[in-house]
Amino acid sequence: MSDFLPFVSIILPIRNEAKHIRGCLQSIAQQDFPHEQMEIIIADGLSTDNTKEVVEASKPSDIPLIWLENPAKFVPTGLNLAIRQASGEIIIRVDGHTMLAPDYVQECVLALKRSGAQNVGGRMNPVGKNTFGKAVALATSSPFGVGGGRFHYSTQEEWVDTVYLGSWPKEVFQKVGLFDEELVRDQDDEFNYRLREAGGRILLSPVINSWYSVRSQPKDLWRQYFEYGFWKVRVFQKHPRQMRWSQFIPPVFVLALLISLLLAIIFSWGWKVLLTFVTAYLMAGILATLIMGAQKGWQGAWLLPFTFVILHLSYGSGFLWGLVKFRKRWGDRIGKVPSL
Repeated sequence: MSDFLPFVSIILPIRNEAKHIRGCLQSIAQQDFPHEQMEIIIADGLSTDNTKEVVEASKPSDIPLIWLENPAKFVPTGLNLAIRQASGEIIIRVDGHTMLAPDYVQECVLALKRSGAQNVGGRMNPVGKNTFGKAVALATSSPFGVGGGRFHYSTQEEWVDTVYLGSWPKEVFQKVGLFDEELVRDQDDEFNYRLREAGGRILLSPVINSWYSVRSQPKDLWRQYFEYGFWKVRVFQKHPRQMRWSQFIPPVFVLALLISLLLAIIFSWGWKVLLTFVTAYLMAGILATLIMGAQKGWQGAWLLPFTFVILHLSYGSGFLWGLVKFRKRWGDRIGKVPSL
């Protein structure tokens, strides 16, 4: 780091993170990057718990922390508020659910310098706090669970479509614009597509390590992935070419399940179709469970088939509802993308 010590702004768009923000801030305080070259900017979406009090009690003593109110409450507006406020040459995004390795900031800066990339990040390493959370961590590390996103399980450095979180030279936002404030979810996918369209490159580096606390309750996981599927429709409408075939599998699965159920209600032979379809899916889920259990360990693995069902049904249902909700917006590719 001797010849390149940029000032770094660590930005956190958060809301109601009292349970996790203390550990996140402690991991920032333990960074081996020079603290005088860092600042923390929190954009809080009007938290209704004691997030602010926890932040005040646990913020690093030697890293300046700026607190911003985010009245819109959503992640993209929080990101944009923080980026505008940032003094750093490098912007590094962190989420309140995330714990960073001590060399996280340093490895992001080094990767940007040596690669010439416009965005670098690491793999999402999921951590479960209870038995269901451990199953979610396994499921979201599996191609069967979450599709082909390389940042979920890649162990090698490679050029990719997107990464977990992200770090950028601030000048990238002057060229590409900020995050699309229409997108409650999937704003990172949309931004990274615009970045690549503008000639930017995205590097996934396995030495950039962090740990993400997954949802620990089925209803919270359902809501999260339903929203992912729902807002993915708007990303699809704006940038059709950024879609991967694997992203269509959950909605096709849900649609096929509904059609099979309808056939079972109308025709006597329809039950055979439904039973065959469900059996094939469950067998695939059990096979994926055995593979993940053998690779990652069996703790929480007995809940994997149930977790796969939640992931696939929620994302697929959200996508189908998005197709209905946004059915009149296929010609509307204009988002809410502010300039820096």
